[in-house]
Formats: sequence, C-alpha cells, structure tokens
Amino acid sequence: MQKINLKAQLASLVQLQKIDTEIYSLRYEKEAKPEEIKALEAAFEEKKQALTTLEKASLDLQKQKKERELELGSKEEEVKKLQTQLYSLKTNKEYQTMLQQIGSVKADISVIEDKILILIDQVDKAKAEIEREKQGLQEEEKVLNLKKKDIHDRIKEIEDRISQLDSQRKQITPNIDDKVLGQYERILTNRDGLAIVTVKDNSCQGCNMFVPPQVINEIKMYERIVTCEVCNRILYIDGEITL
Repeated sequence: MQKINLKAQLASLVQLQKIDTEIYSLRYEKEAKPEEIKALEAAFEEKKQALTTLEKASLDLQKQKKERELELGSKEEEVKKLQTQLYSLKTNKEYQTMLQQIGSVKADISVIEDKILILIDQVDKAKAEIEREKQGLQEEEKVLNLKKKDIHDRIKEIEDRISQLDSQRKQITPNIDDKVLGQYERILTNRDGLAIVTVKDNSCQGCNMFVPPQVINEIKMYERIVTCEVCNRILYIDGEITL
C-alpha cells in the first residue's frame, strides 16, 4: 500500500460508517415494509373469510327454513285431503281411525311450525350478525387503507433519506484511497453493514472479543489497517481519530 495518511483515512471511514449504518438500517426497514402490508392484508382477508362463513351459514339456515315450509305445506295439504275423505267414510271405526290419522299429521305440523319459528329466529340473528360484520369490515378496510398509505409514505421518506445519504457518501469517498475503500466495502457487505469499529476496554466493539495489547499498539502506529482477528472488522482507537 502506498504511503497515505492512515489516520485521516480512518477518520473518513468512521464518517462513512455513520452514513452507512443509517443506510443499512433504512434499507432493512424498507425491505420489511412489504411484509407489513402482507400481514395487514392477510388479517383483513381472515375477517372477510369469517364473513363469508357467516353468509354461508345464513344461506344454509334459509335453505332449512324453506325445506320445513315446503314440508309444512305438504302436511297441510295432507290434512285437507284426509278431512275431505271423512265425509265418505261409512263406519264409525273408519271415522275414528281417520281422525287419529289427521291428529297425527297435525301433531307433525305443530312440530314443523316450532322448527320453522326457531329457524326464523336463527336466520334473523344471522342476518343481524352479518350486517354488523359488514359494517365492521368497512371500518377495518378504511383503517387498512390508512395503514397502507402510512407505510407507502414511510417508504418514500426512506427512499428520500437514502438518496440524501448517498449524496453525503459521494462527498466522502473521493477522500479515501481506493484500496482502503475497497477493503472497507468488502467488510461492510460481509459484516451486515458494520465495517469499522472502535476498541474499548481491550474489546472489539464489533464482536466483543479481546484485542491483545500488541494489536492495540499496532493500531496506534497507523502504519497499516489493523483488523479484528475474530470478526475481521477494521479497528481504531476512539479519541485518537479527529472527525
């Protein structure tokens, strides 16, 4: 490496790291936003499915009610038919038997009517619940759209801020040696956006591992870039670098 002012180079890298830390954080936040929207939409879709289930149950109740009404009509016709036949019977025994048969059918009618009344009540309750759910869904949809708008607005803010940071970055990178910058950016990519860290209390602030005294001495000599033996991040001594 050609002779350069390494202390100044490290100072520029520290400035660059501050910018890149924010850029990485913003990019991570932005990448998470589509999943936020998916989660909101999935929750709303579940509520729509719940409404669909209620509507299907309501239709089933109405179908049952219709079937009982048809059954009731059939039984009532049967009673009329049997009552008409009463006048044509010749013996008292036949007459009593027919009355018993009519009574049995009327008992069936009473049971069917009770079932219809229960179904009418169930249908009314189902319709009321469906109406409440529909109104609730309309409100939920408004909330969903507002939340999605907030997310999209935040994405735009992030993009604008990243653009500003990129401009700041371009003002700093020309001051950094190409080889130094290349090393920094390789580490930045491989270490989740953190390439240069300070040494504090003989510990690397990137991985918290012990940094031997001889390594600290090497850092203070500013003859070459010194990296952590464990995490490979560039090391510097806080307080010795003037920004």
